[in-house]
Amino acid sequence: MYRRLLIFILLLVATVSVQGQELVDVRPSTVVSVTPTKPHNPTKAVLLSLIPGAGQIYNGQAWKVPIFYAALGAMGYLVYTNYSEMMMFKNEYLRIGYNGRSTLDGYSGYPGSSIYNMYQSSNKNFQRYILISVAVYAFNLLDAYVFGHLYDFQVSDDLSLNLSPSLTPLPTDGYAVSPTLSLSLHF
Repeated sequence: MYRRLLIFILLLVATVSVQGQELVDVRPSTVVSVTPTKPHNPTKAVLLSLIPGAGQIYNGQAWKVPIFYAALGAMGYLVYTNYSEMMMFKNEYLRIGYNGRSTLDGYSGYPGSSIYNMYQSSNKNFQRYILISVAVYAFNLLDAYVFGHLYDFQVSDDLSLNLSPSLTPLPTDGYAVSPTLSLSLHF
């Protein structure tokens, strides 16, 4: 009995939270005039983002600019190479026809049907990379708009998480208790 009471008291003492007191300056303060700043405008962030990355710089997230330029540069390279291949295969197919043989470097002896299939494959990849490029550009605009709205969002440092062990009585005869652990989050 005494051992359980001692454990309960130790757990109760362990859960007491101690908070310090702030020193408050009671001397009269001087009046400071603060000039209001212009509010952050998400629409301006989107309009600036028509030039990729400018909206991110306006939002104070310049670290994203190289990512967008790298993605757009990679997509531009893939669009260009697939377009070049597509036009090369198209011109060769139009030159030799369906039953002829190719004389392209690296593709000599290929039948016209294979050249046509390579043209179709390059065409699909070209269109796919155009769509991905548009999606990356749209993501640039969306990112500028969303983070333009979240620019003034403040996350308080006033969060606390308390972990409290305790003993809970069981609904049985006698003085049976069960150890429990309580977790609470305060905003």
